[in-house]
Amino acid sequence: MATLHMTKIAFGCANVGELRDWLTAHAGANSPWGHEARITTRYLPTRHAEMTGGSLYWIHAHVICGRSPILGFEQREDGKWWVRLAPELIPVVPHPRRAHQGWRYLAAADAPVDLNGNGDDGDTLPPMMAAELAKLGLV
Repeated sequence: MATLHMTKIAFGCANVGELRDWLTAHAGANSPWGHEARITTRYLPTRHAEMTGGSLYWIHAHVICGRSPILGFEQREDGKWWVRLAPELIPVVPHPRRAHQGWRYLAAADAPVDLNGNGDDGDTLPPMMAAELAKLGLV
């Protein structure tokens, strides 16, 4: 069975750096959750077992810009669920994606590859430039 991922809008983040800072801050020394970041979802994904080893792919400015590995799911006292994330933003090859509410499943075959994991020499485009080129279909 292939790993399943999810996508979510980076709502409230002015830029990708702000998203990275949010993830890091939520897993800092004062975090009640230790070394992980968390987002809330109303319902446990039906296919959550397939997400073991998967990632949450973040969408900013209509472009998938990075991913955070999913550590698991945990029910909250109010009945909602935590999506437990590694507190890192791994850059991926920008991929256009329409905005949506909540989260959506993303098949492994449709997931963008990591920017530094595709055999390049480590040179990467600035995030804003990569987003604009992705909108034009050039990357």
